[in-house]
Amino acid sequence: MACQLLRGARIFDGNRFHEQTALLIRDGVVIRLVKAGEELPQDTQIIELAGGILSPGFIDAQVNGGGGVMLNDGPSPEIMCTIAAGHRPYGTTSLLPTLITDTGAVTAQAMAAAVAAIAEDKGVAGLHLEGPHLAPAKKGAHLAELMRPVEDADIKAMIATAQKIGCLLVTMAAEQVTPAQVRELAEGGVIISIGHSDSSYDMAMERFDAGARGVTHLFNAMSQFGHRAPNLVGAALDHPSVWGGIIADGHHVEPAALRVALRAKRGQGRLFFVTDAMSLVGSKRDRFRLNGRIIYRVQGGYCPKLVLEDRITLAGSDLDMASAIRYGMAMLDLSAEEALRMATSYPAEFLRLGDRGVLAPQKRADMVWLDDACHVRATWIAGQRQDQQS
Repeated sequence: MACQLLRGARIFDGNRFHEQTALLIRDGVVIRLVKAGEELPQDTQIIELAGGILSPGFIDAQVNGGGGVMLNDGPSPEIMCTIAAGHRPYGTTSLLPTLITDTGAVTAQAMAAAVAAIAEDKGVAGLHLEGPHLAPAKKGAHLAELMRPVEDADIKAMIATAQKIGCLLVTMAAEQVTPAQVRELAEGGVIISIGHSDSSYDMAMERFDAGARGVTHLFNAMSQFGHRAPNLVGAALDHPSVWGGIIADGHHVEPAALRVALRAKRGQGRLFFVTDAMSLVGSKRDRFRLNGRIIYRVQGGYCPKLVLEDRITLAGSDLDMASAIRYGMAMLDLSAEEALRMATSYPAEFLRLGDRGVLAPQKRADMVWLDDACHVRATWIAGQRQDQQS
């Protein structure tokens, strides 16, 4: 296949901006960044971009639904690819379909479906199991009656799945898993994230030291920071190797709390954006059904919010990744570079997706073209331009 040169936009490579620079790709991978005047291969096709930003495609570690469907509706490769297609117009080129707490049979179905969905290479990069090993005290919109501790059979199934698909993220409460179990899972290739937990600081730190790599939606559905009991929020911010997803929609966490957390996070672990999106992303509908309960879309604030019938309990989000980036710059004092890192190179590093998240030689040519206000104009997966739906 001929080389393609994308030029005319500022290049963000996943770490910093490059001015007066173009991107050379071939066969779905990045060849190199090209400065004006550099010699090109003779077969190069020129693609003109009228300004804006060319960035690595966004990576979302927590996506419950999109395109009008939820993964829990019936986990299948088709559902997973539909969710990925629903988020693509908002710049997401890699995501982890997320199964919230369900039965063992549905969980096994999701594990099997992920193998085929990833092979299709349409934006599904792995699988996120958010449950059933959560704490009923912090159930949120999950069904408490299905929550339970981790068992030996779970460990075997998760490790086997991680070896097949390469990227398996599992959210579990510190109360439902022992440090020894965390260590076994981590050594088997499973990425453990602590969430939906009423954990103490010490309990959380023991799981982090044993190999738990992150926390799920920092601040939400977890024990909060206190000056004498730092709890899970404090442990997540204090442990140097721990990463944390944040839902930057103006509903899940007050912006002041996120600004404090961003300044407080120490170590190599970083905070990064997740959407925790439900099926309504990109839809005009105002409700959907989840585990027999109706979830309502309520207008107001930076973007709509999703709630249970009590109109108080949050039930996922109506957020897309491009909106999270814009919110980060507008409300969280983030530079454009840092906001983009939180949707590209940071989640790639957390998920150990070493072939994407940056525009560098031999990396996947997964890209998003943004206007100067960070609205999406086009996306590419492995060098192939995708049809946009918004």
